[in-house]
Amino acid sequence: MFYNPDGKTVIITAPSGAGKTTVVKHLLGIEDLNLEFSISACTRPPREGEVHGRDYYFMSTDSFKNKIEEDEFVEWEEVYKNSFYGTLKTEVRRIWRSNRNILFDVDVMGGISLKQKFGERAFALFIMPPSLDVLRNRLKIRGLDSPVVIENRINKASLEIRYAGRFDATLVNDMLDETLKQAEKLVRCFLENPVRS
Repeated sequence: MFYNPDGKTVIITAPSGAGKTTVVKHLLGIEDLNLEFSISACTRPPREGEVHGRDYYFMSTDSFKNKIEEDEFVEWEEVYKNSFYGTLKTEVRRIWRSNRNILFDVDVMGGISLKQKFGERAFALFIMPPSLDVLRNRLKIRGLDSPVVIENRINKASLEIRYAGRFDATLVNDMLDETLKQAEKLVRCFLENPVRS
């Protein structure tokens, strides 16, 4: 087995722009939750300010596909055409060797895969935008994507929202302070209680 059977995992997922990264950063800042961020591998180029080995493990498409062939991922997805993301088994081993709980920030299908892998040892939280119109405005304000890419993200989000029921809990990110407070409460409850066998 590539992971510690006594360890716990927290999976945060959401459509792009719904606020999962903000929730993840908040949770990582709470020392007594003993969480460590699982760095995903991806094939997209780094954005300004992103660092290999801190934000993502950036790799070529060929290298990523080789790792798929060699069964080096816990889970992986082709999120957009020729844009791959995944969780390396070495990353899970690294965190559990340090006796910390793993915090995953992943796309929706990756979240479903991880929940299936880790079962009762995982708490999976879906961050829901208040509406697709609000999500569209957030993506425009963020300023990272062209109008065409934004519409692709909105179309993808409308499909991803249908999977919210596959997760352990859903939070509508309308008032950020309340979302952060509720996310902390849910995660703390999971981590402090024994796993059902």
